[in-house]
Amino acid sequence: MMKHAVVTGASSGIGAAIAARLLAGGWRVTALCRTPPVGCEHRAVDLMDREALDAAVEGLAPDALVHAAGVMRAGRLGELDPQAGEALWRLHVDVAARLADTLVPRMPDGGRVIFLGSRTAQGAAGRGQYAATKAALVAMARSWAIELAPRGITVNVVAPAATDTPMLHDPARAAAAPRLPPIGRYIQPDEVAGMVAFLLGPDAGAITGQQLVICGGSSL
Repeated sequence: MMKHAVVTGASSGIGAAIAARLLAGGWRVTALCRTPPVGCEHRAVDLMDREALDAAVEGLAPDALVHAAGVMRAGRLGELDPQAGEALWRLHVDVAARLADTLVPRMPDGGRVIFLGSRTAQGAAGRGQYAATKAALVAMARSWAIELAPRGITVNVVAPAATDTPMLHDPARAAAAPRLPPIGRYIQPDEVAGMVAFLLGPDAGAITGQQLVICGGSSL
């Protein structure tokens, strides 16, 4: 039977790469995003609109949830933007929690939940608000992993370093420019998608509650 994944942020960047990888692997993909992605079933939604999000997931009972939508906002102490901090929290953490709270109870045993985190969750100058939201994803994943273990549902975070996506060149992150990893290039979206596909597959059933970092040596 064809497996079904719900993927946020599937219209560009890492989310698009994940959707494409899953489609190529025989998955049915429902994309939750504003812009229609290529080849996916699409439910147009502003993820930040709580009522619209609740309506968008009505009737969905997927085998997997991948929350890949994200934004970057940077700012140093003394210059923090409270509205940016709130937006980061709502998109990265609140949306993840609302999706999981709605969809995981409908999942079959053996389902999968993956959040797209960031190596920055360990902390980085000028990125405190962003890092805090990505660190919160790890805490949620670990908490839900032990809660869902009896059902065989795994919950993990895939945390790339600077990845070559449109977000990498977003003017909003000019205050904290990305650093080139020691391997001499940025992480590619397909590399992140490959890790996600593995975690959704049969060989990853014993991997849960983990943050898997794809950093090109940046953590060394």
